Amino acid sequence: MRKRYYPLNSLKEGHWFKLICGASFQHLPTVRNLTLAYTLAGADCIDVAADQATIAAAKEAVQVASQLNYWAKNQEFGYQGRPFIMASINDGEDPHFRKAEFDPTICPTGCWRPCEKVCPAEAIVFSEKDSAVSDDYSGVMDELCYGCGRCLSICPNQLIQARSYVSTPSSIASLVLQTGVDAIEIHSQIGRESDFQRLWKSIKPWVNQLKLIAISCQDGEGLIEYLQSLYEIISPLPCSLIWQTDGKPMSGDIGAGTTAATIKLSQKVLDAGLPGYVQLAGGTNNSTVVKLMALGLLANKNLEQDKNYIKNFNTPISENKFIAGVAYGSYARVLLSPILEKLEKMHKSQLEAIEFAYDTTGVNTKDINQNQSQNSQLTKLETVPEVLWEAVNSASSLVSQIKRF
Repeated sequence: MRKRYYPLNSLKEGHWFKLICGASFQHLPTVRNLTLAYTLAGADCIDVAADQATIAAAKEAVQVASQLNYWAKNQEFGYQGRPFIMASINDGEDPHFRKAEFDPTICPTGCWRPCEKVCPAEAIVFSEKDSAVSDDYSGVMDELCYGCGRCLSICPNQLIQARSYVSTPSSIASLVLQTGVDAIEIHSQIGRESDFQRLWKSIKPWVNQLKLIAISCQDGEGLIEYLQSLYEIISPLPCSLIWQTDGKPMSGDIGAGTTAATIKLSQKVLDAGLPGYVQLAGGTNNSTVVKLMALGLLANKNLEQDKNYIKNFNTPISENKFIAGVAYGSYARVLLSPILEKLEKMHKSQLEAIEFAYDTTGVNTKDINQNQSQNSQLTKLETVPEVLWEAVNSASSLVSQIKRF
């Protein structure tokens, strides 16, 4: 069973599950808790921002999951071992690598603030409405924003801008050596061969230390020719390769219809027969696996016609016309949001109780700081077992879809 769920075996057998925390998402408590829950649920890969602190938070959660394995043995969850930690980088401007920003002091006082309502990460706040943030703060909470862009077009006064950033080649060595990531995902776009090649030159010296390279690209005219040119640049590759078909980026939580674009794109890449594995992303949600099953795009170990594929691990899934796996981003995060919010409310209540005790009993500052430090552990999912397993159970409802099939 352990071998079956090892990440590379999941790719070969066609039941690979990846959690996308977000290339721009850097809220460390949330990254840590999402990683913990989905690791225990059986995820094969955790995709995070190429940021040292974010990667460290994910790795810490994986370590905690290994220590909690004795609990998982008695639960109907999918933990089978350590998932890959993947860092996302880009070769040019990309919607995944941006942050929204605006000056709240120039917002009209009568504005109904649709930006606040539409933000799936609750990254836009106004101090008088949200006591969970500092009393004097309004605007975008930078670490929570993951660049979905929904606020940009909905602002009635067009006051919100996007701040983009591009990965620098000089950061690649430290990313691989200092953080010890297992995999790197490169976000690219059609027509950026020279930019991709520039970035690849900085990755190539370290590629032997990686277990996986993923290339993410959206559809467009000349896509297959572009992907073929990228394959020529990276060949020969000493590790596994994933083509991530990014259908409709960061939209899986909007509705069931968003998954259609990524499935259509995956079929296009499968038909091209590119070496490597094909994995869906962008608009994936609870309906994705069902639709893939209906279209016969998943390798089913229970079907007679798939037996040769199951036996022959050396044949890339793309050549067998099967999808290797699915990555979930916004939908996976939103699925666990109510549970993580419950944990946050418990944490906030405890802090308020500490502050109340200080106000009424005159407890000295040293004692207050000590109590608050101890209470900060409550932001860690594993400190409240009943909430932890509620989160794992919810995560498992998504992971198990492709694992079960």
